[in-house]
Amino acid sequence: MKVTLKDVAEAAGVSIATVDRVLNRREGVRGATVERVEGAIRRLGYAPSSLASRVQPLPNRFLFILPSGDNPFFAALADAVHRLKEWLPFGGSTYDVVEVDVFDGEALARALGAVSRDVYAGVAAVALDHPAVREAVNQLRRDGLALVTLVSDVPSSNRDRYVGVDNTSAGRTAGTLLGRFLPDRKGKVALIAGSLALRDHAERRFGFEQVIAQDFPSVEVVAVREGRDDPARVKLLAEEVLRAHRDLAGLYNVGAGTHGVIEALEAAGRARDVVFIAHELTEENRAALVRGTIDAIINQDAGHEARSAARILQALANGWPILDDQERIRIDIFLRDNVR
Repeated sequence: MKVTLKDVAEAAGVSIATVDRVLNRREGVRGATVERVEGAIRRLGYAPSSLASRVQPLPNRFLFILPSGDNPFFAALADAVHRLKEWLPFGGSTYDVVEVDVFDGEALARALGAVSRDVYAGVAAVALDHPAVREAVNQLRRDGLALVTLVSDVPSSNRDRYVGVDNTSAGRTAGTLLGRFLPDRKGKVALIAGSLALRDHAERRFGFEQVIAQDFPSVEVVAVREGRDDPARVKLLAEEVLRAHRDLAGLYNVGAGTHGVIEALEAAGRARDVVFIAHELTEENRAALVRGTIDAIINQDAGHEARSAARILQALANGWPILDDQERIRIDIFLRDNVR
């Protein structure tokens, strides 16, 4: 009977990915683990086929660390991860999901630190730019795991790749749209972010304010608030801004919790006179766009991001080339006229 990688992995008490790392002399495997794997290979008489190992992907196991909570975009992202086995032809590979409060750097770092290199070949994580998170990412890379950041990046870490839109460009796009939609291209505008500790939200704010300062000198940014992507909290912040600035002309919601802004604008009777730019084409946002409460939505495709992260993790784990054009995540702009 032919001895397989799975047989060796079970005999050594490790994952198939760990056996592959030992066979290919990759870094990040403890000496004791190497000895167990090599002992199992000798006992079972395993003879790997170099051609097969180059052609056939290993049945790897990967982990996605996603934000906890009721954010509709991340719910769609989690659903896309669960559907990866339907979409991608990597036989036997599995994709697990763990949810954590990504606004809490220590909690996210603990979740990353709990990842076992003997179980997983790679991790995709929605990341917070926080020292503890950066160190946890670096440790996983030192342990030999492939690691990609998803949606929000930690560029100062040793992560392999970032999968997501260019968030500075997304913020610039929001600034251009809002500025051009304003009557006479002037007035007061406000921003609500989830957390400016999240790299994607900070970059969007930077891009937005950069465009406003450069191209719309008669537009004044009067408020920046953080709502932690919680609709109830975002609603209170939007109501506060509307009360403080009765002449508010525009509002940009940098993250999630858009339902709170929708409720605040509509309850105040300001839905048609405040230009509102939001992110992500959820069902609720789509309805608000159609009825005119939201003027434009900047969207990223959750399914594409999940598939891209999985393809990149597989490529890194198997030593395959990565097709950059295939993995580039686009910025989509939806108005009521092109939504469907």
